[in-house]
Amino acid sequence: MRVDCSSVQRMLLIFQIKFSDGLTGMMMLDSDQLRTFLAVAETGSFTKAAEDVHRTQSAVSMQIKKLEERLGCQLFVRTGRDIRLTPEGRTLVSYAQKMLALNEAAVSAVSGKEMTGSVRLGVPDDYADRLLPRVLAAFNRTHPAVDVTVDCRSSHIVAGKVRDGELDMGIVTYADTGGTIVRREQLHWVASESMAAAAQDPIPLALGGEPCAWRQAAADALARVGRDWRITYTSSSAAAINGAVAAGLAISVLPESAIRSDVRVLTAADGFPALPVCEIAMIRARHATQAVHDALAEHIARRLNNLRAGTDQAA
Repeated sequence: MRVDCSSVQRMLLIFQIKFSDGLTGMMMLDSDQLRTFLAVAETGSFTKAAEDVHRTQSAVSMQIKKLEERLGCQLFVRTGRDIRLTPEGRTLVSYAQKMLALNEAAVSAVSGKEMTGSVRLGVPDDYADRLLPRVLAAFNRTHPAVDVTVDCRSSHIVAGKVRDGELDMGIVTYADTGGTIVRREQLHWVASESMAAAAQDPIPLALGGEPCAWRQAAADALARVGRDWRITYTSSSAAAINGAVAAGLAISVLPESAIRSDVRVLTAADGFPALPVCEIAMIRARHATQAVHDALAEHIARRLNNLRAGTDQAA
């Protein structure tokens, strides 16, 4: 993303005039608070936003409260576990994005250290749908002159393209391809709210095509408890799998970050055995040694990382 500074400056002026307090002139907004605000807006969760900005959840809540007090309006509506932007919040999103981008552009212009270049990133549809968007949005804010293109494929195809030099980097399921582990998530059985598919025998499953680590994990787990199963939906598309599950046509296996609000997690109480942990890894092509590759790799590893210090990681 390239920033038109003249248009951004005009928008900033309008924004400052709109929120002027009439006493001290222009209202100054804290950039850290704006980053936290965007993290909450993008993730829809104070918990996930806290991970993104590397703060505690209470610190995130305090920053949002101070920003709301500063602006004199409510930015989010909290309904149970759901967090939605108010009309004022939606207005602030575009301004906050442009203000932070302008700040980064100014620093880069003055220091002469603006990073440019392009990166080709491969990622399975399951991760591209829910896990990567906020990570890449944050990278775009801090590196507006870097072009990142994303190719959504299965882990095995991504690994092959990285190996052949067609992609620079990949985010993959470690059990399928190896790599450097950057995140671990528990796998869960998911079904529709009606649980219609859960009562069927054999159990109808919607999973990715072979080879697939999650598919194998489901088969092994059901075999341990003597449950019969059949594959009714096979797709590399997360949207297709989620649609079949939400409609009550099948049960699937998903990592925690990919679980949507319109499905139900099944446990041992529902007759479904425990599943293993999913390990998410990063792989890089031999040629991907430029500073721009290092910057994206470090950013992704930092943003996705939920590993405790000292945890062994595969090389």
